[in-house]
Amino acid sequence: MKKNALAAQSGGPSPVINSSLQGVIEACMQYPDSIGEIYAAWHGIEGVLHEELIDMGQQEQKEIKLLKYTPAAGAIGTCRYKLKEGQEDDFARIIDVLRAHDIGYFFYIGGNDSMDTASRVSKLAHEQGYDLIVIGVPKTIDNDVGDEEFTIIDHTPGFGSAARYWAMNIQNIEEENRGMHVSECVSVHQAMGRQSGFITAASRLADPDRKMPLQMYFAETKKTIEDLADNVNEQLKKDGRCIVVVNEGFDAGELGARRDGFGHIEYGASESTAVQQVTNYLNRHGLKARGQASCQQVGVMQRDASIYASKVDIEEAYQVGQKAVEIAINDGTGYMATILRKPGDTYEPYFDKVSLEKVANSVRFLPKSWIAPNGIDVTDEFINYAMPLIGDGWPDIVMENGLQRFARLDIKFISKKMQDYIPCRMR
Repeated sequence: MKKNALAAQSGGPSPVINSSLQGVIEACMQYPDSIGEIYAAWHGIEGVLHEELIDMGQQEQKEIKLLKYTPAAGAIGTCRYKLKEGQEDDFARIIDVLRAHDIGYFFYIGGNDSMDTASRVSKLAHEQGYDLIVIGVPKTIDNDVGDEEFTIIDHTPGFGSAARYWAMNIQNIEEENRGMHVSECVSVHQAMGRQSGFITAASRLADPDRKMPLQMYFAETKKTIEDLADNVNEQLKKDGRCIVVVNEGFDAGELGARRDGFGHIEYGASESTAVQQVTNYLNRHGLKARGQASCQQVGVMQRDASIYASKVDIEEAYQVGQKAVEIAINDGTGYMATILRKPGDTYEPYFDKVSLEKVANSVRFLPKSWIAPNGIDVTDEFINYAMPLIGDGWPDIVMENGLQRFARLDIKFISKKMQDYIPCRMR
């Protein structure tokens, strides 16, 4: 019997999150005998709780097509609303809303926390005898979903674009530092990734031959700020300049941390940042070259800059969204669509599935074997892994009047069938 489909996004956005959304929407349209209306929740699971659903079938097709090249989550919104034990009212509300709108397919685009939510919703629907198919669609620039053996997922959509952002920006930073080092001998930068160093490591993709005076500090290595200062001064004695990239989770002292709705440290909202702490320490500690240390924190730009998006990443994000629908139709509930890599020297991805239980709340760190013995560089194995993901060429961003043209959906909610509701964590 035909059922309606609902897609939602969760957690931090990425440059390609909407490509997955487009993949889900267009794949759903290919199964008219199984899938009726196609909805999207406004601001993720919060949109489900508030019963704020958008009819994607009423959107102009040209706007749907633009999703592929629209970054971040402005199209349908995202959220960091954590569903956990003790919020039974919220879980009951989700099922009630889905029932009310005859939702038989629920596609949740997100990271490890989101896969936990999807798993919980799938189990609850089964316990209540509600015929609901829940499928996860992976997303996170951090690349921290899965296992360090890469059997769950090879890489997450979003990482390739974040890696490309850093590769290209480090190229430009190198030119800046080369020209300005007599005044600013140390250029310090902060990369996203919480406790996982994949994005920091991507800086090396700008210089696989290791000609730049580049040092990277991963949360995984547990280097101290004192270690960093010593390493930088050794580089200054050799080259007279140094480029430093620190993982936002690098232990640089007390940051006055603030946390997001998932309980993770919100580094951009905290009272201080690792990059500022490092820069202050270097300037106080003393530098073995003329000039001073200066810093930049690019923040969310590394996850919302569409012009840096990897064409490989865009296409894979779209295909994994399509794969999610195929899994829903052919295999049933409780899976996440996944990207894996065929063995061999030539990069060749393929798409498969993994159980939500296996991936829920998983955390992957940069493998120790990919970190160089000195702890401040990566091995060639990482370069070989990551380089194919950044792709060649520029994304096909539509331009109008000299500006980027992004998807602009008509955000009108379908008629509500339930009473208003206040989610547990908003009471």
